[in-house]
Amino acid sequence: MEHANDSALRQRAAQVIPNGMYGHMAIGPRMPAGYPQFFSRAEGARLWDVDGREYIDYVCSYGPMIVGYGNSRVNARASAQRKAMDIGNGPAETIVELAERLVGMVAHADWAVFSKNGNDATTTCIMAARAYAGKSKVLVANGAYHGSQPWANRRAPGAPVGEHDAFPTYDYNDSTSLEQAAQACGGDLAGIMVSAFRHDAGYHQELTDPQFAATVRRLCDQYDAALILDDVRAGFRLSLDASWSLLGIRPDLSAWGKALANGEALAATLGSERYREAMASVFVTGSYWYQAAPMAAALETLDILTEEDAPTRLEALGERLRRGIDEIAELHQQRLRQSGPPQMPTIMFEDDPKAERGSAFCSALIERGVYFHPWHNMFLSLAHTEADIDRTLEAVDAAMKAL
Repeated sequence: MEHANDSALRQRAAQVIPNGMYGHMAIGPRMPAGYPQFFSRAEGARLWDVDGREYIDYVCSYGPMIVGYGNSRVNARASAQRKAMDIGNGPAETIVELAERLVGMVAHADWAVFSKNGNDATTTCIMAARAYAGKSKVLVANGAYHGSQPWANRRAPGAPVGEHDAFPTYDYNDSTSLEQAAQACGGDLAGIMVSAFRHDAGYHQELTDPQFAATVRRLCDQYDAALILDDVRAGFRLSLDASWSLLGIRPDLSAWGKALANGEALAATLGSERYREAMASVFVTGSYWYQAAPMAAALETLDILTEEDAPTRLEALGERLRRGIDEIAELHQQRLRQSGPPQMPTIMFEDDPKAERGSAFCSALIERGVYFHPWHNMFLSLAHTEADIDRTLEAVDAAMKAL
């Protein structure tokens, strides 16, 4: 299939952008053959690349899209706010409205601070935890992703020796490992950071063991440390409360982003009353952190998610997809494993350590108009329909025949 426009743009990008593209959007070194780097249009649950090819999208811009690309209600509310005022010498009323809405929705939250990216939110959580405790160390799980800033990026070339000394690690879902890591901090533990569940890229996902979650809460109480929930990726897909509410556990601080404003640049740090004064003592800011239009978009997004009981709807769509794929895999005698919650599936083949079979499968799907990811968790949205799922399963059947 001809990809002339995409190829030309890649050549131009290579001249002015390091490696032609960077981060998780760099298709060349990360994705199988046939995947486009550049897109021209998005609507609902569909993307069109610069060569006019259409895809049912199950990556959803890696999570931000939850109610549909270009959702008319979200766009209208954001546009109205943008016309009145987006950015000024102080914020608009929307910042108070959105803080009130989130405090009303999220059980552990008594206050909110807004920023732009998940990186900002997780870092703000750490700053609040340290300010409260007067301690420096924050435990993070081996292999977990909490952003690309230096404290969270253990793969950055040239990082100074000791860059991550204040962030000792433990093994997710391993209570013994966590207890040993907490004890090793020697009284200098400010917080324990956890993901909604184990969703490390390149691995089968692992739902959180309730006993492990209870251990995290117990240790945080024991050491007077903050339980920090990174809900940037999973937020609002598993629950309209914090994701660990499903386990009966309340965090002290939580980080939100991605789906919060359906693609408008917005993130949030939420916290309990105990951490209010500490948060007030920390200077955090950004030139665009107070934009009103993304906050208006978030208010409309939250309205839609509530009206449609988004977690339940997304789970049903994900289960329909999961059941269909399992049936087709069995029919074609393909050994694959679907892991994680159905709203955020990871689909990987067994005995495929380099994702070679998974890449061939996804390449076959991309040629049939379905955008899957071979080794990263994917996302369902409210814009997906049962008809989209059924059309996807037809493509899955054809792709497995082609393997």
